[in-house]
Order: sequence, then structure tokens, then C-alpha cells
Amino acid sequence: MAGIFSFIHYLQGMELELSTPALLFPAITLLMLAFTNRFLAIANLIRGLHKKYIELGEQPKIKSQVTSQIKNLRTRLSMIKYMQAFGVASFLLCVVCMLLLFNGLQYPARFVFIGSMVTLLISLGISLIEIQISTRALNVELSDMEEFSNSGTWTDFKFTKNK
Repeated sequence: MAGIFSFIHYLQGMELELSTPALLFPAITLLMLAFTNRFLAIANLIRGLHKKYIELGEQPKIKSQVTSQIKNLRTRLSMIKYMQAFGVASFLLCVVCMLLLFNGLQYPARFVFIGSMVTLLISLGISLIEIQISTRALNVELSDMEEFSNSGTWTDFKFTKNK
């Protein structure tokens, strides 16, 4: 409990300027753009996998692989939704913080700014987890290709220099 009181005492002495939350605007905007690009890339992958799923018909092995990929993409899509939500919340809290600072309300502006930073950190944390899931999925795809190349199927494709 003493830690909370010392933190509040520290906040009372801290001076927050109008330009401080404004510095986060470009960073949050770029993050939102990156999150939107991820969303669009995954949406295209899902559309491609759906088409492949429909075309495969009754091939159970390949169909189960596509189904597991779709589940992975569904998880990643959900995570991107939360990344975007926390990013937007951070942006809105920055705007509220600036309004409070503009009206001379330093003390509440500090807490709103802390809230903005926390939501931004949550968004970045979810992004890190989503990147790890994406990397694991790519490693599975690469291992499938390595098994295919080790089976001797690729030996027919030798690249030679044209004479």
C-alpha cells in the first residue's frame, strides 16, 4: 500500500506537457497501419485456403491440414482484432490526455496518459505473441517442404547454366 502512495506522490510532482502525448500519435498511427496490413494479409490467406478447401473435395489428409491452418489463422485474426482495439484505445486516451492538459487538468491527465501507455503496451504484447504464432506456422510449412525435398522429388529439377 505504501508503494501506491509513493507512486501517487511521484505523479503529483511530475509535469506533463501537451507535446508529450502528441509524440505518441505518429507511433500509434504506424502501428495501426501495420496491424491493418497484417489483417489484410491474413484475410487473403483465409480466402485462398477456403478456395483450396472447396477444391480438394474428399482428400482427408490435405483437408485436415487446411482445416488446422484455418484454425491458426482464426486465432491470429482474433489477436489482430484485439491489437487494433487496444491501439485505438491508446490513441483515444492520448487525445483525452491532450484535452485535459489543454484545460489545465494536470493530475487527471497523468493517469489518462499512463492508461494510454498501458493500452499501447498491451497492444504491442499481443502483437509479439501473434508474431510468435505466425513464425511457428511458417516453420511447420517449411518442415513440410523439407520432408518433400528429402523424399527425392526435387532431384529432377536441377538448375544448370545454359551454354
